[in-house]
Amino acid sequence: MDPIKELIHELAEFHGRERTSLLPILQGVVKKERYLSEYSMKEVARELELPAAEVFGTATFYSFMENKKTGKNIIRVCKTISCSMKGTNQILLAIQDMLKIKLGETTPDGMFTLLQTNCLGWCHKAPAILINDEVYTELTPEKVRDVISDYLKMG
Repeated sequence: MDPIKELIHELAEFHGRERTSLLPILQGVVKKERYLSEYSMKEVARELELPAAEVFGTATFYSFMENKKTGKNIIRVCKTISCSMKGTNQILLAIQDMLKIKLGETTPDGMFTLLQTNCLGWCHKAPAILINDEVYTELTPEKVRDVISDYLKMG
């Protein structure tokens, strides 16, 4: 069986096949595959017997459900006014300079994807970024370079 079909079938078995299961199933695909391909969204629609447009609409509504292949480490830079006032632009420039990529891009080696996102909920400790599931706060350009260096060492 196709690995994507198998994954979606397993997720549907676990979460159920009701409309309310759509989001947890999409999240499960993202957790395993790192993004939602057009094919995987169509397969979710088929498995749950939902219109493909409903699945696409749900998937594209949420900012943490990427619909293109991403790097192993997804860096999300907060773009709120709180982070902006505390220097998020300098953080973003430091990351771009270090990784040689721009917003929305992935490094050639597939290690990092750089994205902006709405509030991470850490305004009181701005500026903040999220790398995969780890939050980093009160950043300076030097601190963010150290954080990225640690990820580079881990491979």
